[in-house]
Amino acid sequence: MASQEWSDSESVGSSVAAPSEVSTVPDKFGFLGGAQYTDDSEEAVPVEVIRRREKKWLEMFSRWDSYMLKRYKKVRDRCRKGIPSALRARAWQHLCGANKQLERNPGVFHQLAETPADPRLEDDIRKDLHRQFPLHEMFLQKGGHGQEDLFRVLKVHAQVSPDEYCQAHAPLAAVLLMQMPAEPAFWCLKAICDKYVPGYYAPGLEAIQVDGDILYKLLKKVSPSAYKHLKKHKIEPVLYMTEWFMCLFSRTLPWSSVLRVWDMFFCEGVKVMFRVGLVVLKYGLRSQVLKRCPGMYETLQALRNIEHGVMAEGFLLFQMQRLDLSEDDLQREHQRQVQKRRQAAKESGTAAANGR
Repeated sequence: MASQEWSDSESVGSSVAAPSEVSTVPDKFGFLGGAQYTDDSEEAVPVEVIRRREKKWLEMFSRWDSYMLKRYKKVRDRCRKGIPSALRARAWQHLCGANKQLERNPGVFHQLAETPADPRLEDDIRKDLHRQFPLHEMFLQKGGHGQEDLFRVLKVHAQVSPDEYCQAHAPLAAVLLMQMPAEPAFWCLKAICDKYVPGYYAPGLEAIQVDGDILYKLLKKVSPSAYKHLKKHKIEPVLYMTEWFMCLFSRTLPWSSVLRVWDMFFCEGVKVMFRVGLVVLKYGLRSQVLKRCPGMYETLQALRNIEHGVMAEGFLLFQMQRLDLSEDDLQREHQRQVQKRRQAAKESGTAAANGR
């Protein structure tokens, strides 16, 4: 894939199989059907390559702090290649620092899990349990171990989070539980919310709105045609990117793509979400799609039904690396948007004071 050139006009619809019917046999990720079910016919990484990668990761774990301080680019490159599935849980915990938090706070999770919470909070969480990946074998059964672990993680997180409980916490916790037990899943969820995307789940969603505006402005550089179309029809970023970013694309991408994106996210942070969003917008709204989108409604429908080929692991990751987008571009646009909001708030406050 890495040597293949793709143009904006090429068809990408055949890059991944269409959603399956519900199966009695789970796929390799535990899904029994739905849009995130993975066909076993997709290309597999050779076993000898996996073993070599596992040895490299085990060597990194043995000298983790040294690697992160002195050889971060090596860690980043190995995350981009994909973390071996047998070591993914351990790697995510190391990357976000959850392993150290767990060591420093032994028993805290289990103690809070046993502590009664506000009955209204518990009720709100229970209402959402059945909605999280209902076609995954872990979460099929009401009252089963998957749903109960999910309840415990969300309940404990709500008790320690300044934002309390947000529905978007649930799919994040569910993804983590597919990889690891409840206690480390809680510490990973806490790290995501506190360190990686602070403010995303606060009332008012201001942080999401800022990042939506950043994504929109970066799109102008990456795909002028998609940018002009969204601008022409006055389609605000929050209308299409809120679930993408708040759920870290876990409810949007094919599952192999979700795991690869999360591998990079835990290492590189939220900029990975921008790269995914820009590729999805650029190819999801390429020229032949825009011809079928005369207005806001059709455009939003197109963005809710992105062709699977655009989101397929090989195509998506290749295009993410090809984006003409630097760290400086992201940083500059972030500063611009924050300054713009500060100025708007200042002017609003001045106007309000003058109106008294």
